[in-house]
Amino acid sequence: MTGCNMTSDVLNASSIKANGEAPSRRTTMLAHMGSLQQAAYVRPIEYREGRAHGLGAIEVKNGPLRFVSMSDKALDVCEFEYRGENLTFLSKPGLNGRNQFDTNGQEALRSIMGGLFFTCGFENICGPHTTPEGSQYPAGDYPMHGRIRTTPAEHVRADARWEDNEYVLEVCGEMREAELFGENMVLRRRITSRYGTASITVEDEVTNESFRSEPLMWMYHCNFGWPLLGEGAQVVIPSRKVTPRDEITAADTTVWHEIGAPVPNKPESVYIHELAADEQGHSFAAIVNRALGLGVVIDFNIKHFPHFMEWKSMGAGDYVVGLEPSNSSVYARQWHEQRGDLHMLAPQASERKTLTFTVIEGEAAIDALIARCDALLA
Repeated sequence: MTGCNMTSDVLNASSIKANGEAPSRRTTMLAHMGSLQQAAYVRPIEYREGRAHGLGAIEVKNGPLRFVSMSDKALDVCEFEYRGENLTFLSKPGLNGRNQFDTNGQEALRSIMGGLFFTCGFENICGPHTTPEGSQYPAGDYPMHGRIRTTPAEHVRADARWEDNEYVLEVCGEMREAELFGENMVLRRRITSRYGTASITVEDEVTNESFRSEPLMWMYHCNFGWPLLGEGAQVVIPSRKVTPRDEITAADTTVWHEIGAPVPNKPESVYIHELAADEQGHSFAAIVNRALGLGVVIDFNIKHFPHFMEWKSMGAGDYVVGLEPSNSSVYARQWHEQRGDLHMLAPQASERKTLTFTVIEGEAAIDALIARCDALLA
């Protein structure tokens, strides 16, 4: 049981009707509050200083859960907190709006800031790449992690409403990655959270609105930092097989799922996981911290994400773990081009993907997550 659920249970238990029937959540909340915004709201905001100056976003509060979706940057979630504790990673450049160097090769490292997740794709993920003329695939320069993450949203809608007995908080919009004589890919995104549950669900649909088949590389770069990430924290993944990305990772003597203290100038390690799943393809990845009594679980389907990578950076000042469900490999576009299996989306076709991020709280919830991992691997 999460703390958010406990809040709603206390409200329900404290207002029993004379006939012995418990009131609905809606009736109870309206009876206890003048404005529901003291417990939950969806609110457009704009940052006013530094690299984030002018960045438009939508702040969502759901009881003890708070997150921020950036309307100027693909509606990606940059801030994610529970009971005031930060759960995500923010890189050295800090919170960034859109910059001239966002999609300029390796210069993307100056604007990649982390957050709960940023969307990678759709022409490329991971390292920058150039496809030459004469290739079977569209030629061009493709920046690190692609362009969609810096694309501003249009047709943005933010809403808080009752659906029967559920108070639903919702952010929607669409992003278009397009070029004259080139691609025309539209991402339609909906992020929802329901009062009484410490979770958010991201529902995405990408449509190829051009008249040629287009590459569709698609990864969610999910990033966790201090204080959730600290000495003794643990990466929980039902991994059947783990492969180091490179020689540096292979030489790392630490265990992929254990989190130690920051080490000055320690290089990053990247692991490729083969995940176990249930009969329907449902699987997950998580970070848990028993000392803090918290964890974050990402639920997804491996049929939609046949590749999964773990980015583990224990370097001082770059202390982060990234969990990365993807439809493409960490070896990026050139690897798929050489193999001839770059994922393509036909003209006017669409693909959909869903992720759910859930905060778990307490020893029992963490133990249950470990048991779930063991059951998938059994």
